[in-house]
Amino acid sequence: MLNKVILIGRLVRDPELRYTASGKPVARFALAVERPYTNQQGDRDVDFINIVTWQRLAEICANNLGKGRLVAVDGRLQVRSFENQEGQRRWVTEVVANDVRFLDWPKQGQAAGGEGLSTADLGDEIDFNEDDLPF
Repeated sequence: MLNKVILIGRLVRDPELRYTASGKPVARFALAVERPYTNQQGDRDVDFINIVTWQRLAEICANNLGKGRLVAVDGRLQVRSFENQEGQRRWVTEVVANDVRFLDWPKQGQAAGGEGLSTADLGDEIDFNEDDLPF
C-alpha cells in the first residue's frame, strides 16, 4: 500500500500548537496550494489543505513558521471522523506531515526558520535552538 502526499504552498494562518492529554505536541496549520491549471477566467484556483505535525516537528513548525511562509510538506493523507456536540458525525481530511521544508526566508518580525526537518532527524535527544541555525 502507498499513501504519500507532497505539497508546496503558503501558510494560511500561523500554526496552532497544542498538547495531547499525554503531553505530546501537535501543531495544525493550513496551506494554500495553487492548482496546476487555470479556470475559465484565466486564474488559478487554490485548495486549502489542513496539515498536522507531531512531536518535535510540531514545536519547530509552531515556533518558526507564520502566515504567508512558503513550505514543502511531505506526508500521508488521513481521513478521520468524530462526533460533534450535537451528536452528528463529521469527517476531516488532513495531511499528517513527516517532513516540512522551509522554502523562503521569514519576513521582518517573524522568527527565523531552519531549512526543514523531518521526523527522522528529530530524536528525543535533539535539542533545537535558534542559535544553532546557520543564518
